[in-house]
Amino acid sequence: MKYTSTRDASIVCSFEEAICSGYAPDGGLFVPASLPHVDAGTLESWSGLTYPQLAFAVLRLFIASEEIDNDALEAICHASLRGFTNPDHAVPLRFVGGMYVVELFHGATFCFKDLGLSAVIQLLSFFATRRKTPTTLLVATTGDTGPAAVQAVSDAHNPLLTLLVHYPKGQISDFQRKQLTTVQSPYVAVAAFEGSGDDMDRPIKNLLQKLQTKERRLTGVNSYNIGRPLMQMVHYIWAYLRVMETLKEKPGNPDMTVNVVLPTGAMGNMVGGYMAKQMGIPLGLCISGVNVNDITDRVTRTGQFHKSAAMERTLSEAINIQLPYNFERLLFYLSGDHARIKEWMTTVDLTSKNDLPPDWLQLLQQEFQSERITDEEMCAMTRQVRDDFSYIIDPHTAVAFCAAKRRGYYCSNNNSDSNSAANNNTPVILLSTASPCKFQEAVTVAIGKEGWDRYYESEFPARGKALMQLEEVEPVLYKAQGSGGDDALQKSQDAWERQSLDIIKGLVAGKADP
Repeated sequence: MKYTSTRDASIVCSFEEAICSGYAPDGGLFVPASLPHVDAGTLESWSGLTYPQLAFAVLRLFIASEEIDNDALEAICHASLRGFTNPDHAVPLRFVGGMYVVELFHGATFCFKDLGLSAVIQLLSFFATRRKTPTTLLVATTGDTGPAAVQAVSDAHNPLLTLLVHYPKGQISDFQRKQLTTVQSPYVAVAAFEGSGDDMDRPIKNLLQKLQTKERRLTGVNSYNIGRPLMQMVHYIWAYLRVMETLKEKPGNPDMTVNVVLPTGAMGNMVGGYMAKQMGIPLGLCISGVNVNDITDRVTRTGQFHKSAAMERTLSEAINIQLPYNFERLLFYLSGDHARIKEWMTTVDLTSKNDLPPDWLQLLQQEFQSERITDEEMCAMTRQVRDDFSYIIDPHTAVAFCAAKRRGYYCSNNNSDSNSAANNNTPVILLSTASPCKFQEAVTVAIGKEGWDRYYESEFPARGKALMQLEEVEPVLYKAQGSGGDDALQKSQDAWERQSLDIIKGLVAGKADP
């Protein structure tokens, strides 16, 4: 299997080169040069596999055995699920509201990023060791990616693998911050920046393009890294197989599709699902729930992929995104046209906006739809799900429930017949991306202090309680330069890039502070 850039078909590389680079050298995103087809017979043979076995079977399609042999890949798949409550069945499904709720948060840091990032970091650790090449990972997080990366790098405990993670100061939950600032590892450095969720994306992209050397690799592991959507395909396939098993349907029947509803930020999870669909998994419509930072909703409704003037604070802060980079991959899989993608995304890189022509908007709308959800609606939905089913959900999952309700998918009596009628007999899976334990502030706003206290006493995980008692280490702070506007942001990003470089040099020298 070879990999190419979304913007240039002449760029061809191995899996190792793609996953270790992050971005493609032309600024595009890596994609497999072709997607393998998964037929009904293969799906049926996969239906009895454990989750690590399914992960191996899927990744084997995308990684040549000359790069990683079977024994090593099996070990990587098992190691990446080590922190899960039940690794063999890492992703349980619950029937809630007439939908199959796919709980993706039973890993080490209580969110779906554990499924993708842990595997990616295990793969990067493998390559760093085999090449004896020191590798530094760069991450910008809106709350969940960072803790998952920190945990995975700490668990890998590989002196050749270090990590610098950045988060927007004051814009993640206390629990998420503590997941970053209580880790004691010589291989991890943490920095906070005075900006909005994706303000660090440009400095990181610049560093990745400037600092690659034969002596040291610099790799980005946000969801632009091809390893993330590859691994995220697995939970879509797993969920599809579990639904078919529940319905006593034979896997692979093209007439029995499954619609998907999910909270959406950088669109990496969407890409994983769409790639699985392109491979032949019978997935139907994909419906995104977004908050008031609604670029995904705007582009799917109007074709306007425009960065908003400012990021708005919300209670679902992990999906506060102004320019989701994985939209580039979605456009590529809709078109297969490298030249068109280069033209469009170069415009976005230069102007932070682009308008899809009407025919392309129509193609997009045939596959993807979305709903814009306010904090008030999210809170009301959290209370309704609790009242209807005694089920507490995090704010991002609540955004997805709101989107499902708007589409007529949610049933307050859990009546599957009612659900089927609303969906023309199409089952619906809803991706629950994080545990409510990570979002005390938002969940308390939704269900009140008394409701939170009951949840804390009866359901809050013991590991989470232990975390909250740990002492924090103050992160490095990247200060904002100026009082606002594009010029001030540019100055800030230039300064942050220099600070990041200093920290990277410190990690190279074996210490986490510059």
